[in-house]
Amino acid sequence: MHPFRVAVEAEDFEAIPALLAEDVTFLSPVAFRPYQGRELVGAILRGVGRVLTDFAYVRELADADGLALVFTARIDDREVHGCDFLRLDSAGLITEFCVMLRPLSAAQAMAERMGAQFDAIKADAAARIAG
Repeated sequence: MHPFRVAVEAEDFEAIPALLAEDVTFLSPVAFRPYQGRELVGAILRGVGRVLTDFAYVRELADADGLALVFTARIDDREVHGCDFLRLDSAGLITEFCVMLRPLSAAQAMAERMGAQFDAIKADAAARIAG
């Protein structure tokens, strides 16, 4: 089991940035442009941890390039199904993180909830970069 899955299942979101490559790219299910950088992606994932409840990985698929982690969760009163696609480098660090969600109503709720906290997410990332 990849350390990322272990951290998420333990709700240890502070451990996640150490598992990300410095120039990691995050492909959001609700935003057009990708996000880049360990601290920003770490802050986004901490935000996701505040939005999704009853999160559980239910399946893990691996190949030479990385992992696909299938999950279920809840956002408000909606059941969410999704998949985290992780591309890994030779050291096992996550270089690309792509999330897919369904149904559309859950993705819309996710966009609304994450959008409401995005200024705080950016501030969190900036504070960690400043050290």
